[in-house]
Amino acid sequence: MAAISASNEKLMYLIKYLLSEDPNYSNTDIPKDETMQFQLLRSLMNIRPPKPVTEEFLAVQDEFLRKETARKGITDIADLKPAEKNIYLWKGDITTLKCGAIVNAANSQMLGCFQPCHSCIDNAIHTFAGIQLRLECAEIMRRQGGEEPTGTAKITSAYNLPCGHIIHTVGPIVSGRLNEAHCRLLESCYSSCLETAVRNDVKSVAFCCISTGVFGFPQREAAEIAVRTVRNFQKNHDIKVVFNVFKQDDFDIYSGLLG
Repeated sequence: MAAISASNEKLMYLIKYLLSEDPNYSNTDIPKDETMQFQLLRSLMNIRPPKPVTEEFLAVQDEFLRKETARKGITDIADLKPAEKNIYLWKGDITTLKCGAIVNAANSQMLGCFQPCHSCIDNAIHTFAGIQLRLECAEIMRRQGGEEPTGTAKITSAYNLPCGHIIHTVGPIVSGRLNEAHCRLLESCYSSCLETAVRNDVKSVAFCCISTGVFGFPQREAAEIAVRTVRNFQKNHDIKVVFNVFKQDDFDIYSGLLG
């Protein structure tokens, strides 16, 4: 009970801190249920703009998030069985994977998903990494002076995630019929992430299914591009790659392409 109480105490501290930042939240009721309290915390983190925060908040947040991730269970790439040489297929929560870097399917603002508790991977990664990630991304975009082009990649720290880094890339949006330009841009996403990893001495990369969600890229065609691009890159570079999927149909597609 002591551990649960300590965890709940940190959760309540984080919620109250974020609520206190904006007078519009002054009448917000904090749920009694701990699951709902975490949903509120996540929502507040999701909508929070990139702005300074106290060291005390970060210390409490970091300890809380790392315990939450440990509770979910961490998977080490070293414990995965390869589908073929230096390529792995894994169905699971990418925020719990311990490897060199995970890839985030970002939007062109590169600041994470601002929709409270949205189910996209961008939201999950920013939530469990902590609010420092949005701050770092905002600084990158400030220096860049404009939105992130489709098909490129940026690397950041991973903060409270078990991976070493996060590589962010903006995939193509397919509205209507898939064309060659879409395919070239998606290939560029994969090659840019791999090149960024090599430049930063990252030895293993876990890819999510870039662009296949709300961005509308057909799943099979996306997987074919991903596998082909990775295999071609590995001909000249010693790097391990995990294809991370969350849905069974994506797992089945990649299973058919690998091995």
